[in-house]
Amino acid sequence: MPYLTRPVLAPGALARVPQPALPTGDGLVVRPWRAGDAPAVYAAFQDPAMHQWHLRACDSEEEAAGWIALWQASWAGEREAQWAVVDEGTDALRGRVALRQILLGEGVAEVAYWTVARARGQGVAARAARTLSRWAFEEIGFHRLELFHATANEASCRVAGKAGFALEGTKRSALLHPDGWHDMHLHARLQAD
Repeated sequence: MPYLTRPVLAPGALARVPQPALPTGDGLVVRPWRAGDAPAVYAAFQDPAMHQWHLRACDSEEEAAGWIALWQASWAGEREAQWAVVDEGTDALRGRVALRQILLGEGVAEVAYWTVARARGQGVAARAARTLSRWAFEEIGFHRLELFHATANEASCRVAGKAGFALEGTKRSALLHPDGWHDMHLHARLQAD
């Protein structure tokens, strides 16, 4: 049975080109992960705030290296795309930004991010999310980007707003964290915004 509409993005929209590095224009670079980032990823996940708002723990640099290998390979599969957010001058890790739950045919993906403890409060996540969103809309042609966070995570809610994601609603009891079920805010940006 044929569809009545054409796919927003065709298969290969991402994988046909190498994963890009995206300068934010203000001192950060959103770049593909490298094997040498494993120690910094492991260190980032030793922060208690990461355990509060994320569902995974990282028990060793070897485990972080395995994650990075998966993140690097995920570009070709076009289901998710992960980037390191680094200082433009020093290449020091400041965080991570990603497109997850990519649905090319619908032109939709989810934006996710985290920052290392020493980079919080400096606008790193918002700058990275804005840069990634601009690229996803203007260079690739996504129609809609969504962003979810626990309603109790007020800092993440501020990041979403600063990155241009409008609050659309609350998904009740939507994600199980170590301390129980969390309501989740749904934010979104459209290409036309």
